[in-house]
Amino acid sequence: MDFSIFVRMKILLINPPRSPENNILRYAPEEAKPFIHRKLIGPPLGLLTIAAAVKDYDVTVFDIKGEYDLDQDTPPLPELILKLLRTYKPNVVGITVITSEYNSSMEILQYVKLFNPEILTVAGGLHATLCIRDFAGTPADVVIPGQCPHLFRNLIQAREHEQLISGIAGIYLNSSDGFHKTKGKPQKWDVADANYLRPDRGHLKRWIETYKVGDSPFPSTYIFTSLGCPYKCTFCSIWTQFKGQYFQRSTESLIEELKTLDDYPVVRFADANTVVDEDFMAHLFDRIREEGIEKTFIMDIRADVASRNPAIIRKMSEGGLKVVICGFESFRDTELKKYNKRAPASDNLDAIKVFDDNGIMVRGNYVIPCDYNAEDFSLLSEYADKNRVVYAGYTILSPMPGTVYYQQVRRKIIENNYDKYNFFNALMKTSLPYEKFHEEVGKLWLLKKGTDVI
Repeated sequence: MDFSIFVRMKILLINPPRSPENNILRYAPEEAKPFIHRKLIGPPLGLLTIAAAVKDYDVTVFDIKGEYDLDQDTPPLPELILKLLRTYKPNVVGITVITSEYNSSMEILQYVKLFNPEILTVAGGLHATLCIRDFAGTPADVVIPGQCPHLFRNLIQAREHEQLISGIAGIYLNSSDGFHKTKGKPQKWDVADANYLRPDRGHLKRWIETYKVGDSPFPSTYIFTSLGCPYKCTFCSIWTQFKGQYFQRSTESLIEELKTLDDYPVVRFADANTVVDEDFMAHLFDRIREEGIEKTFIMDIRADVASRNPAIIRKMSEGGLKVVICGFESFRDTELKKYNKRAPASDNLDAIKVFDDNGIMVRGNYVIPCDYNAEDFSLLSEYADKNRVVYAGYTILSPMPGTVYYQQVRRKIIENNYDKYNFFNALMKTSLPYEKFHEEVGKLWLLKKGTDVI
């Protein structure tokens, strides 16, 4: 393909559909199925940031997840993509890719190329950052890893001015010469501070009613206060994605963005761990109170942080924190040590009390190793039953590409279908029969106080 051909810039950015693979749900008892988590609800912040970077062009963001949630009569993926291409006539199609959506993302880009091979196809997102070689020989003309709104903008500008995109440093190209990285060092880009771009949520009006969590009548949106993570859990790809670095946004940047979210009474802080710097969070909630910002906040907070810092939990509760997602992970210190959690299981119980004392509903999440036998499930069930939280989530310990855990066990992985890399399917041999293992995980979802799932 001649990348130097000038075209009028119409950009279509696509959020791909969710993977349908969920063997916990498939084999769970019927009474547990209503509670099992089936989908992540919320807008695609990455694509909205990309849209903000190229706002001077003709940009359309299409949320396929939201579309299928909105209208059950939405046509199958091939027909839907064809309709989008005919409607928007894009010159560039970009897609964000996580591992469990890799197959459908490449399928979408293949449909694009079949429709018109001259459309420039671009892939980015977490999987592009951690598994760049997976994109060699795919229908993605360009692959951009990392936090890349500036590189995408450079790409569009190069196309606009009839320049070779091979001159853009830091991107990967599928060409007649194979798959290769362009030469040069890309410009520094501080996505959390100096170069922060506010996501353009105006693209999502069509699907706003689908962004509701649990029984809430109000739509929710994401906002991040930080990127990266100072912790190094072996099963997590967040810190590896950012090479162990941690980037904090400024208080005033967050306040200004919160003021723009009138359409979203519920705000989910999309951080790996929201409370890393206690003084920062205390100041942020002082400013939230001063500005009269009233929201229902949802956050991810570590159990050890809550157990050792009850004062900041109290302050945030008074400022609107109502739901916390807390990674309990295990009831055994030996397992937590393997995961490099750096905190004992006793912190889980202390954290539950802190959250309960402050009227905060807890979503406590556990990860289940594939080698759990009947006794392991019995012991975990006993523990979770004695220490119930309002919501509880039980997923499978999964070796996700790009994690330390993946490197530790990659020779034991027997499932190579990326569709199943979403924590709801065993990727390694199970000690119990395969169906029985998933059934036992499904039973655990009944162990909670609440009557709904978030």
